[in-house]
Amino acid sequence: MTLENKTALVTGGRGGIGRAVVRRLLKEGATVYAADLTESGSLNAHDEDGSRFIKLDVTSESDAIDTAALIKKEQGKLDILVNAAGIEIEKTIEHTSLEEWNQSLAVNATGTFLTAKYTLQLLRDAAKDGTSSSIINFGSYDGFIADPGLAAYCASKGAVHALTRAMACDHGPEGIRVNAICPGYIDTPMLQSFFEGEGSGGQGGSIDSLQQAVRDVHPLKTYGTPEDVANLVYWLASDEARYASGQLWILDGGLSAQVQQMHI
Repeated sequence: MTLENKTALVTGGRGGIGRAVVRRLLKEGATVYAADLTESGSLNAHDEDGSRFIKLDVTSESDAIDTAALIKKEQGKLDILVNAAGIEIEKTIEHTSLEEWNQSLAVNATGTFLTAKYTLQLLRDAAKDGTSSSIINFGSYDGFIADPGLAAYCASKGAVHALTRAMACDHGPEGIRVNAICPGYIDTPMLQSFFEGEGSGGQGGSIDSLQQAVRDVHPLKTYGTPEDVANLVYWLASDEARYASGQLWILDGGLSAQVQQMHI
């Protein structure tokens, strides 16, 4: 168990990717706090996985302060922070209200800022023994290139990318490594919503009818699973990644490496 005696906090820990991350970190021996709005989360399911649930609205400064205080009281330190909480609003700027814009930035970007800000001292404390602590943010391949109809989402993920680099520069000397994972198409409730939404996804179709079409646009001819993402989270959290910091790790099956393909 390579994460034995490590403590981890996963925001969005009851979502599709978040649950997979929680399970993987638990498997590797970490004590894991799964933070989310509800214990059932976006999958509407209760897992007895051994994690410790914390009710957390990542847009709330007081919730972020309380979460850090609880972990300090129970563990005294935090080795791993995974900022996986996120939302996706499927609209162009013309049809995006100011409230929707602010909500997207609040959850995806400000939530990352708040959780990191108030756990920073706990992460410093974990790095005092000569090992590094690790912050893993969640960007997106949509922070590099754009899917149509996801303007606020793309902007918010671009902000996370820039914040990740800044945090890595500021806090690397304190023994805190900061990276971002930038997933492409991952089989989660968010992907289901994208296909059923009004954006570019499936033009109102369902994921059942579109799975092969999604696979076909990837060089690897498949899309990702939450477990694929959790594998990368684990590596970045572990001491094996001791020299990895300030990077944006694209995990998209080669999708963003190619030019637009012709379909004849």
